[in-house]
Amino acid sequence: MLQHHPDKRVCNVRSMPAMLITIDCEGDNLWSRPRIVTTHNARYLFWFQSLCERYGMRPTYLVNYEMALSEVFQEFAAGVLHREAAEIGMHLHAWNSPPFSPLTPDDHYYQPYLFEYPSSVMRAKVGYLTKFLEDTFQTRVVSHRAGRWGLDHRYARMLVDHGFNVDCSVTPHVSWRNTPGDPRREGGPDFTDFHHQAYFLDLDDISRAGSSPLLEVPISIVDCPERRCAGVRKAASLCDLALRVLNHFCPPVCWLQPNGRNRRDLFYVIEHAKQDRRDYLQLTLHSSELMPGCSPAFPTRLSIARLQDDLEAVFATIQGHWLPATLREYHRRVITTRVAMPMAAAPFGSGVPGR
Repeated sequence: MLQHHPDKRVCNVRSMPAMLITIDCEGDNLWSRPRIVTTHNARYLFWFQSLCERYGMRPTYLVNYEMALSEVFQEFAAGVLHREAAEIGMHLHAWNSPPFSPLTPDDHYYQPYLFEYPSSVMRAKVGYLTKFLEDTFQTRVVSHRAGRWGLDHRYARMLVDHGFNVDCSVTPHVSWRNTPGDPRREGGPDFTDFHHQAYFLDLDDISRAGSSPLLEVPISIVDCPERRCAGVRKAASLCDLALRVLNHFCPPVCWLQPNGRNRRDLFYVIEHAKQDRRDYLQLTLHSSELMPGCSPAFPTRLSIARLQDDLEAVFATIQGHWLPATLREYHRRVITTRVAMPMAAAPFGSGVPGR
């Protein structure tokens, strides 16, 4: 376990904290690993955006390849960009993003992480999708989230090379080692001991704050010690299925990610962030979770109605206490305040990394 220690490169903006909303805009129910990917859920972004605007929220829509091809999404994006009501960023699903380069016997089934591909393929995919999004939406794309949270140091360097200045792939307290991509490899990244505050990445070791221009904005996730049930988890770890069941019904962490059954967890994260004086909250969802029957969490219209209720409750609580911002706007705020500039000549602010 890494030690808690002050790190002046970890951002700690001492003003009204920011409220960030990030939406992975992608195909329908990718949890089912479909061979033909559809994007019917794009139609359901309109109600979500309307709700956000009613409460003054400013989402960042992180868009993958198939969603960028959707005419419905293109219409939606044109509207929010024209009103300056949201931001368009990038979300890269390596198995379904050009240039295509098969990695496993069935990439649609295994959904490999981008960092499992050769560096030349990684670079080509990042470059292609960046240009495709910017050409399609006629806007500069500077914010990013890795598909399946799969970020490593090579990927981060490529983002810097292509002009990105914000990433939000880190899930503190969470390891994806048991979530495989390429079955010959060791699974996803382990973010267990990463910072929980925003920090400029060290491009040699993305778990550390450094001097790169890429600001990492981790998802708002809070450790829940009372749920750890150490003895039970140790026994369950002998059986992968048992551990999955335990994590489903008694997760050891709370995310600011509505699932229709976790309103208490959402407010636990908000309250913890207040007490911890965090500089931002980041609520995240998938676009497919806005459509009934398009995700495991929200199978019916009633479940979507519960999601709407939970979102309204969160947004009402946030109003007046957290300042809504897109990822681009949050990055600009960090730079402007000079609290945590990653430049040798600039003054550093104080901060304590959450490990």
